[in-house]
Amino acid sequence: MSTLALAADERVADVEVTEDELRVRLMDGRTISVPLVWYPRLLNASSEQRNNWQIIGGGYGLHWADVDEDLSTEGLLRGAPAPRR
Repeated sequence: MSTLALAADERVADVEVTEDELRVRLMDGRTISVPLVWYPRLLNASSEQRNNWQIIGGGYGLHWADVDEDLSTEGLLRGAPAPRR
């Protein structure tokens, strides 16, 4: 009997930011969806600023230069909102 084990690949494949949600598609096909209220910098950003993101950290992170926001796939998978001030 054999078992097929799929390898998780938590690197970012694509990002979509709507008015109220952040969706991150991972290389292994999973999609992480979180409410934008968890990330006030993104929530208060313009649509143009939200869409100006880049993949960082070898594929395991995201950076929004216009609003100085950095997120990791580890934190997103853990369900970690931005720290409150």
